[in-house]
Amino acid sequence: MSPTFRVAADAVVLLHAGFVVFVLLGGLVVWRWRWVAWLHLPAAVWGVTIEYGGWVCPLTPLENHLRQRSGAAAYPGDFVQHYFLPLLYPEGLTRGTQVALGTFALAINVFVYWRVVRRTR
Repeated sequence: MSPTFRVAADAVVLLHAGFVVFVLLGGLVVWRWRWVAWLHLPAAVWGVTIEYGGWVCPLTPLENHLRQRSGAAAYPGDFVQHYFLPLLYPEGLTRGTQVALGTFALAINVFVYWRVVRRTR
């Protein structure tokens, strides 16, 4: 077992989790610092597109590759299914749930940006 690859895989998990939080709540940071919108809008579009498209984020295969290189087992499915859905939906990720998660992220961000634009005017 290679601890270097395990640590790298764990770092990818932290990066991935941070990205998911940024997609969901980054608009709140934009409320304070408008320039963050240049980072958040593409991230939010990417996150919502991944959910609506039913795709797997490229960070998931990277993490699985690093886990396998460390001697650990990779997991099936995607990041959200593996880390978040067991907390919220124990039976797993369905297409409908994935669309609901994308809609939730989109709704949060549309609301926050609507408020930011109103506040700016």
